[in-house]
Amino acid sequence: MADIVKQILAKPIQLADQVTKAADEASSSKQDCLELKSKTEKLAGLLRQAARASSDLYERPTRRIIDETEQVLDKALSLVLKCRANGIMKRVFTIIPAAQFRKMSSHLENSIGDLSWLLRVSAPADTREDGYLGLPPIAANEPILCLIWEQIAILHTGSVDDRSDAAASLVSLARDNDRYGKLIIEEGGVGPLLKLVKEGKPEGQENAAEALGLLGRDPENVEHMIHAGVCSVFAKILKEGPMKVQAMVAQAVSELAGHYPKCQDLFAQHNIIRLLVSHLAFETVQEHSKYSITFNKATSIHAVVVATNNSNANNHSNKAGEEDEKQGYSRIPHPLGNRTPSRLHNVVATTMAMQGGPKPGGSQTTDAKSNGNGTINGRQNPQHQQSHHHHNLSGTSIKGREQEDPATKANMKAMAARALWQLAKGNSPICRSITESRALLCFAVLLEKGSEDVQLNSALALMVITAVAEKDAELRRSAFKPNSPACKSVVDQLQKITEKADADSDLLIPCIKAIGNLARTFRATETRMIGPLVRLLDEREAEVTREATIALTKFACTDNYLHLDHSKAIISAGGAKHLIQLVYFGEQIVQIPALVLMCYIALHVPDSEELAQAEVLTVLEWASKQSCMTQDESLEMLLQEAKSRLDLYQSRGSRGFH
Repeated sequence: MADIVKQILAKPIQLADQVTKAADEASSSKQDCLELKSKTEKLAGLLRQAARASSDLYERPTRRIIDETEQVLDKALSLVLKCRANGIMKRVFTIIPAAQFRKMSSHLENSIGDLSWLLRVSAPADTREDGYLGLPPIAANEPILCLIWEQIAILHTGSVDDRSDAAASLVSLARDNDRYGKLIIEEGGVGPLLKLVKEGKPEGQENAAEALGLLGRDPENVEHMIHAGVCSVFAKILKEGPMKVQAMVAQAVSELAGHYPKCQDLFAQHNIIRLLVSHLAFETVQEHSKYSITFNKATSIHAVVVATNNSNANNHSNKAGEEDEKQGYSRIPHPLGNRTPSRLHNVVATTMAMQGGPKPGGSQTTDAKSNGNGTINGRQNPQHQQSHHHHNLSGTSIKGREQEDPATKANMKAMAARALWQLAKGNSPICRSITESRALLCFAVLLEKGSEDVQLNSALALMVITAVAEKDAELRRSAFKPNSPACKSVVDQLQKITEKADADSDLLIPCIKAIGNLARTFRATETRMIGPLVRLLDEREAEVTREATIALTKFACTDNYLHLDHSKAIISAGGAKHLIQLVYFGEQIVQIPALVLMCYIALHVPDSEELAQAEVLTVLEWASKQSCMTQDESLEMLLQEAKSRLDLYQSRGSRGFH
């Protein structure tokens, strides 16, 4: 940087010397030339001072100010050279208005002011005579630019506390206006912010992480930050930083991934997925390799607890569970090390012992780097034989985390879930990584017991993971097996939320979507999800009704192998009468989805007595005459096919509107 600054300063210094020499040789307007000479000499002194301090100068304003100064000196030289004209005729035809000298003098004054400000803003804070830097003339038309320069310069040269304040100022600017965020990026703010995240005090780290998150609202900005190394910095903080800073970094990750999905895989490559899951699992569940063992009798969290409490072999089973724990942890270890296992872990371990699970020592982790034999990348881990409690596979620093206040812990989980939500969106490999880490069990517990933010972000994460699984059959089979305890726990919580049916709850819609996404995973006998969804069709907010209708359609559509069983279940739950009301009187966003669902049910169960009594054929014929409902070619074909099927079984009575 210092060599570059010296190069750009060389030409203006030469121009200043030329102006001074030409002013001494002026034969006309001598007094005006002497005034220009005086100001040029002062400017030359500042330029030489800048050259001596080139290593400390902040590059972005330096380039702009020096370019402007060079243009001013070039014009000043042209003006002074005109005053060297020899001969009477040249002097007569080279008349220079006094206004030109006044204008040039003003330009030189501005350049002096700009350079003085540059030297002050680039100097260490403790060497400045006063804290107020003023506004340089060059930024008169754009004062925000000057403020951004000042804050970034402080990030370069200020004390630890000053740098924290500067980052907070950039947070305010980036939050107020997207254009200001662009300017912060363009003026080189990312580098010093990342440095502050790595090296500052917790408050400064938090401010810098928040600023980076706000800058990530623009895809181009995110791309710039990725090239600057934001992934490795964030991974380091999530592994070792203070929890408040980690929460802010997790929020920043969610912003960057949400606005620039291309960075999802880059974050995954830096181990950020597992680090986030580790934060999610901290004091939520004790992750154990035995959780991958399936069992039949106690399938949900509640059922597991009941089964354990009613067991006569409770004490013996608890000992078996403790022995299992000593044998090996999976990807996400319990962050409290060798403290007493949580109730949930004991319950799961006990139930597995009751079901005749594998004997202790027979399990292996699924970690790519570590296996059940205690090897890492093919090498023996010396700590494996001593204690699994201290073998932290995720590498997350856990020292002191248990002492954090509950609000900080809750915020950390909320931000971790939010980041996983954005990272998982539309990305099968990341969803597979999340589900293999048993984060599903964490989401199930947090949906039940977490704070509002934790519950919402957990629901949103499940929504996007299930959306990916809906299209990815391999992920669906591996992560959402019907007999999987984690999957059953998730489904239990989703069902509870839909049964409560609080239309004002932010949880309701993502949970409805998640259930719909899992429609292909339910067995024919698993009809407990149908009733709550059907009840949501009646007297609900339009958006809730629409999502419930779409979810039920995923159960009843032809692509679902069990569409016949699910269609019958919808009819049995009273879905026909609700759908008729929605097709006739529903809002526009609800009418079409309701008609689609009605068509699938009519197509698959045309001989239903309930459909005949509800006169569904009449409704379909009415709908086929509505232009707004037949604009979609695929819907029109489905409608005609459903009508044809009903014609074979239903009465050809009244066709009018009832």
